[in-house]
Amino acid sequence: MMLEQFLWVIFPYMCLVIFIVGHIFRYRTDQFNWTAKSSEFIEKKQLMIGSLLFHLGIIPVIFGHISGLGIPKTWMHALGVNDHLYHIGALYIGGIFGAITFLGMLILTFRRLTLRNVRRLSSASDLIVNIMLFALVCMGMFATLVTNAVQPEFDYRETISIWFRGLFIFRVDPSLMRDVPLSFKLHVLMGFAIFAFWPFTRLVHVWSVPLNYVRRSYILYRRHKSN
Repeated sequence: MMLEQFLWVIFPYMCLVIFIVGHIFRYRTDQFNWTAKSSEFIEKKQLMIGSLLFHLGIIPVIFGHISGLGIPKTWMHALGVNDHLYHIGALYIGGIFGAITFLGMLILTFRRLTLRNVRRLSSASDLIVNIMLFALVCMGMFATLVTNAVQPEFDYRETISIWFRGLFIFRVDPSLMRDVPLSFKLHVLMGFAIFAFWPFTRLVHVWSVPLNYVRRSYILYRRHKSN
C-alpha cells in the first residue's frame, strides 16, 4: 500500500513540482544555456533524418495522449466516437505515428552513442535524456502493439485516464492503477521521470520556438546609390 501510494500519488506530484520549479530556477539563473547544443557541424545526414522523423511523429503522439488521457470516455461517446472506432484510431493511427517516432529516436540515439565526436560533445544529461526518451518510446510501442493485443479487454480510459485527471483536481485514486498492465505502468512512470529531468537538460529548448518571428515585420533592404 505504501509503495502504491508513493508510485501513483507522491512520485507524480514530486516530478511535476520539480518540472515547474526547475524551469523557473534555470530560466532565472541560466538563460545563456537555454538552448540545445548543435552537433550538425559534426554529422548532418543522420541528424536531419532522425530529427525530422522524431518531430513528425511525436507531435501527433502528444495530441493523442492529451485526448486519450484528458477527454473522458463518455464525452467521446457523446461526440459519436464509440469504443471500436476509438481503438481503431488509437491502434492504427497511433501505431503509425508511434513507429515514426520510434524510428527517429532510434536513429538519433544510435548517432549519439556510436559517433565518437558527437558523444564527446554530449553532456551526461544529453545521454541520459536521450536514452530515457528512447526507452519511453519503446515501452509506449510495446504497450500499444503487444499489450493491447495480448489483453484486448484492457481499456486505459477506465483506469489510467481517470487516475491521471485526478492528479489535476487533487482527487487521486491510486487503486485505479493496481490492475494496469506492467508495460503501461512503466510507460507512465518513465513519462513522469522525464518531466522531472526536463528542466536540467536540453529539452528546455522546446519552449524557445521562435514564434515571435511570425509577427515580426519584414526587413527591407535598400540599395545605396553609388556616388
